[in-house]
Amino acid sequence: MSLGKCFGCKKGFEEREVYIIQVSIGNHQWVVKHRYSDFHELHEKLVSEKRIDKNLLPPKKIIGKNSKSLVEKRQKELEVYLQTLLLTFPLAAPKVLSQFLHFHLYEIIGITAALAEELFHKGEQLLMAGEVFNITPLQLYAITQQLRRGKPTCANGDAKTDLGHILDFTCRLKYLKITGTSGPLGTSNIQEHLLPFDLSIFKSLHQIQINHCGAKVIKGLTSSKHTLATLSVQFSATSMMEVLVPEAYEFDQWEPEGAPSSCPVTAVIPTWRTLTTLDMSHNSIARIDESVKLMPKIEFLDLSHNDVPLVENLQHLYNLVHLDLSYNKLATLEGIHTKIGNIKTLNLAGNHLERLNGLNKLYSLVNLDLSNNKVDQIDEIKNIGGLPCLEKVVLSNNPLSIIPDYRTKVLAQFGDRASEVCLDYTVTTEKELDTVEVLKAIQKAKDAKCRMNNSDKKVRDGWIMEPVKECSFIFLTFPTFIIRRMVYLSQFNWGHVPSIYHFHYIFLQSITCSEVQPSGPQPFPIFKHNIMPNILCPLYHCRFNHFVLCVPFQQQIIHF
Repeated sequence: MSLGKCFGCKKGFEEREVYIIQVSIGNHQWVVKHRYSDFHELHEKLVSEKRIDKNLLPPKKIIGKNSKSLVEKRQKELEVYLQTLLLTFPLAAPKVLSQFLHFHLYEIIGITAALAEELFHKGEQLLMAGEVFNITPLQLYAITQQLRRGKPTCANGDAKTDLGHILDFTCRLKYLKITGTSGPLGTSNIQEHLLPFDLSIFKSLHQIQINHCGAKVIKGLTSSKHTLATLSVQFSATSMMEVLVPEAYEFDQWEPEGAPSSCPVTAVIPTWRTLTTLDMSHNSIARIDESVKLMPKIEFLDLSHNDVPLVENLQHLYNLVHLDLSYNKLATLEGIHTKIGNIKTLNLAGNHLERLNGLNKLYSLVNLDLSNNKVDQIDEIKNIGGLPCLEKVVLSNNPLSIIPDYRTKVLAQFGDRASEVCLDYTVTTEKELDTVEVLKAIQKAKDAKCRMNNSDKKVRDGWIMEPVKECSFIFLTFPTFIIRRMVYLSQFNWGHVPSIYHFHYIFLQSITCSEVQPSGPQPFPIFKHNIMPNILCPLYHCRFNHFVLCVPFQQQIIHF
């Protein structure tokens, strides 16, 4: 341990010296800053509590106290003073000295003593409340090193700092959070994410969160396989295997416990029998590896913000209902239904998806997030438009979202279920549903035209002077508001309408549907399409509830 000094603390016009103490224990180093008054206060407490020599501390100087020579002399004397104190207490520093040198923050014995005393006072209360207990990798490292040393669990003679308080608490704790740091800790050179520690001291964990710790240096996590229900590991792992089955690296071939095997294996590894939720988001995982076979009961899996390019091995998770693969490197979904056939919530936001052709068989899907991808064609929505349970869809920030009438064109792909779908967190409005009905009518007319164009037999266009034959026409019934919308969209210019609708004749049905005779609709006089402008303009304000549009067709009636 060395002692330096600097002039940097002022009070009014008076400059006060601040001494920089550089503490080194093993490979760990840290810096502590104190004024002379802090040394004096420390000395008074040690004299009172530990009865050390009261003349050990260099005395105060009033005259010339800020002179360079006095400060340098005092620096050397204070360094000797601290060295003498440490030699006086070789096993464990008194609490007041430990706190003065920040042993409770950076040194193994000081850290465990401070934690033991905290749990002595609050441990039972924390356990009864069922709260999440926060601990650092450095504290776990200190506990692990203390247990390995095999020294007395109460080095300084204070029963409140006995290591046993920690071990009793960890045996019964259910909810744990371990949070490290990504750089040097405080004023030290300690890199917490590189410190090894052992979690086997925890015997009853139900939930554990691990952040900013090196997964490869964590030991004993698998000892909680029989109790753990929720596991979260973030900013810590480069693979799933190093967390879920670290022992697999020791064997060439391994299989989960109870799984049938057709080839010889060198190890049978117990499964995570109670684990239902796994969050491994914000890591550097590049593959969904075979370790997922060890989680047969998993229901919620979060692998967002990783580097996964392909959905694989998830067919082993029969109970999986929620999957988050957002912000990965997925570019294709081909065959995804064979991997996650029972999924209900799927988050694929922030990937590189252009096509959705792998989603058309996810029949149990309820919630789907495809935002921030590269989907640019409305036709791709047909792959999810037929999913019977889909209720919420997010497509924002895709190229197709800037297409005019994007919402109604997307909703139209869901057919009769358009009113049940919430698109981009916005409930479908009545106005949008009206437009969807128009788009559906247009699509039906287009389909009819395609069938008519594909026919080998041509139907002559002209005045109909004899009864209409059913086998010669397609009858399409539309509510009045759709016809009005057609007229509105065409701005009463029927010259543009045939290229869209190609309706050759129009019939007026009865005033209400209930008045339709059992023998079928009784058409009013038939009008030829070239006088449509004269007919539709007054009909736009007519009182009829339904129209029947008649399109020539060659063979049979097609019912819609």
